[in-house]
Amino acid sequence: MGFTLRQLQYFQAVAEQRNFGRAAQLCNVSQPALSVQIKALEETLGGILFERQARDILLTPLGRDVLDHARQVLGSADRLDQFARDHSGGHRSLSIGIIPTIAPYLLPGVLAGLRAGDVSLRVQIREARTDRLLALLRSGDIDAAVLALPAGGREFQEIPLFQDQFLLAGSAARLERVTTSPEMLRPLDLKAAQLMLLEDGHCLTDQALEVCGQDRGSGQINMGASSLATLSRLVAEGFGLTLMPELAARSETEAVSGLKLLRFGAPQPARTVGLVLRNSTSEEDWSGRLAQVIQDVGEKIVSATRA
Repeated sequence: MGFTLRQLQYFQAVAEQRNFGRAAQLCNVSQPALSVQIKALEETLGGILFERQARDILLTPLGRDVLDHARQVLGSADRLDQFARDHSGGHRSLSIGIIPTIAPYLLPGVLAGLRAGDVSLRVQIREARTDRLLALLRSGDIDAAVLALPAGGREFQEIPLFQDQFLLAGSAARLERVTTSPEMLRPLDLKAAQLMLLEDGHCLTDQALEVCGQDRGSGQINMGASSLATLSRLVAEGFGLTLMPELAARSETEAVSGLKLLRFGAPQPARTVGLVLRNSTSEEDWSGRLAQVIQDVGEKIVSATRA
């Protein structure tokens, strides 16, 4: 690159002021010094940028094209400069991925907790399924992911945060037809034809199939819902039964009339919610603070459900 940002600044000032003297004053430089830099820019770009008239300065066709590019370059430079000042002053950004069966229930509290601890922190959220989040984490597009563990992959470190137990969800009529007493109820007691789960690809579906001892290839399990909110409304209307994480239980029962829950007997089925980082991520304060906030919010939600 043969030109400098200073030359582009001088060029933009002349183009906007249409006068070398006023442009020099605006740039806090002498007019001869400004003219020298404009001349150097013209030599670098291989053409005349200004058409000099007696009482006016006009852009040449080359000058008009260069002005568009100069504004873009200077705008980007200003944003980079602002970013550098923000970072040196403690302003930071963090990109977090989170799976859909956790995001709606955990995020409000987590974002509020992060904001309370660091008002200068800018948080970006990516909601996607586990395999997609691991790909984003691997490529560096996100800094951390909130997932059900284990997520897999030797290039990642996994930090367990809290246990999210599963409840049996359905309509009152459906749950009344469960003949086993609550103290003795086990996921293995559920018949495949009774179950409704999220569409294939959700880790919650894999976990539900595992704890219920069911095979996805049986063809008897309805796996078509795209979200827990949809699944809650379907089972509340009596179309089947499903496993509901404690994390979502209070929110969904408050939102869906007729949705009832039944707790399994011990040992209760559960998933481990955790934070996943790249092994190459250095031990920084943000990861420890993020893990603590997620743990505090998650444990508060599941404890309220158990109470």
